[in-house]
Amino acid sequence: MNFTELNLSKDILKGLEAIGFAEATDVQAKTIPLILDGADVIGHSKTGTGKTAAFGLPTIQRVDVSKDFVQALVMCPTRELAMQVCDEIRKFSRFIRGFRAVAIYGGQNIERQISALEKGVQFVIGTPGRILDHIKRGTLNLENVNTVVLDEADEMLDMGFRDDMEAILKKTPKSRQTLLFSATMSSDILRLTKRYQNNPQHIKVASQEKTVNEITQLCYPVPKNRKNDVLYMVLKEWSENLIIIFCNTKKQVDDLTQDLQELGIKAEGIHGDMKQPERSFVLTAFKTGKINILVATDVAARGIDVDGIDVVINYDIPQDLEFYIHRIGRTGRAGKTGYSYTFAEGRDEMARIREIEKFTRAKIQLMPKPDEEALAFAVMERMVFELRDILKTGARKELSQMTSLLHSDGYSYEEIANALAQKLILPKADKKKERRTGAKMTTLVFNIGSNLEINAGHIVAAIARTGGLPGEVIGRISVGETETKADIPTLFAQDVLPKLENLKIRGKRVTVTIQ
Repeated sequence: MNFTELNLSKDILKGLEAIGFAEATDVQAKTIPLILDGADVIGHSKTGTGKTAAFGLPTIQRVDVSKDFVQALVMCPTRELAMQVCDEIRKFSRFIRGFRAVAIYGGQNIERQISALEKGVQFVIGTPGRILDHIKRGTLNLENVNTVVLDEADEMLDMGFRDDMEAILKKTPKSRQTLLFSATMSSDILRLTKRYQNNPQHIKVASQEKTVNEITQLCYPVPKNRKNDVLYMVLKEWSENLIIIFCNTKKQVDDLTQDLQELGIKAEGIHGDMKQPERSFVLTAFKTGKINILVATDVAARGIDVDGIDVVINYDIPQDLEFYIHRIGRTGRAGKTGYSYTFAEGRDEMARIREIEKFTRAKIQLMPKPDEEALAFAVMERMVFELRDILKTGARKELSQMTSLLHSDGYSYEEIANALAQKLILPKADKKKERRTGAKMTTLVFNIGSNLEINAGHIVAAIARTGGLPGEVIGRISVGETETKADIPTLFAQDVLPKLENLKIRGKRVTVTIQ
């Protein structure tokens, strides 16, 4: 539907034309007429569906610019979202003479906000904490508000803003129009709507399939504690593209950002504990292309509106299935294709991937599990970068004694360097196994493979039950098309092998040899 069919004012249509908006999205077409008629609305829509214009355009039109008191209030969960909404409201209203909007949020000089409010504004957008702060100071009067919008209501509740939200709503007239927009519709949200809305019209926009169908979704099974190695492999493939990496915790954001920066990768992190100037710097750097990788938590990512994001990486699988949609919805917008990668460690996380597939009704393509050689190569490349950095600044002089001692034994410097590299990089996984089992490993070769639907579980069961070896000491298992290899402690190899002579797996006689 074209915006001209929605009874919007000429000045608003002129503002939409100036920013290239012509066709209304589903949520806009359904909600704008209701809001213009003064109805309370529940907008149940996902990220990227255009909900800011859905509530912003009709609310702007209901403002009387001849009056300089606050008539519309929007509550947002984060500073970033408040700033984004305010920016869009100003764009929509740019041709309306006398219309004034202001964003109020923590982290910005409150005196500047007070000054803006004192000049007279009709439209206020802010975070619950700062809105309540201004109310208590007497610098924000909501007695004449006719429209209140709860934007990302689910997120505000998750962040613990319920008490603040309710305290603010009680300061507004009971006759107000209340608009609630949420990506999820939990029981907490429904209780809020029953208490503070009057016969709300419930508009649900089923954008889920549309969002994910434009995105190629991939999953990497990741060996335990090797996420960074797999991440480095993926980032190499997309080195020139805009990427958001999602983590579940603030600490993980900090740790991963530091790891990437130490490798010379242009990355910055963002999460809720960062001060506003830091957050603004990071977002500006990402939006302007000064950095191409943003590491973020789910909460911090709300309100980030950046066009052209090519790849989303779920470093951690989100705790809430809805968050998966929010995350990957950052790419594949405006008709463009996008890619998402999700890292899964172990059976539990792979089961979670299957849950996500059912929830999104979309196929997540399973990538081959990176073998040890590929991971070792990734580690080697990272180590080369770190060594180059050390060589530029100069290695510590006392370490030269070690190379001199080895050189005096007749080894060339190249041989010494290769030996150090081998110790540092190549055998990391094998050494972990040796420490766990207390022994070196021997490889058993089974003449059966994936062509007969054999998986690692069949091999572990055979070695444990028939060979009498505890499953926890069995090492890496590699299933090929016609043969399978399994590492077991060398100490037990000669005892286990005879027990496997008459082995049958899935009814087929299997021959087992030592590589």
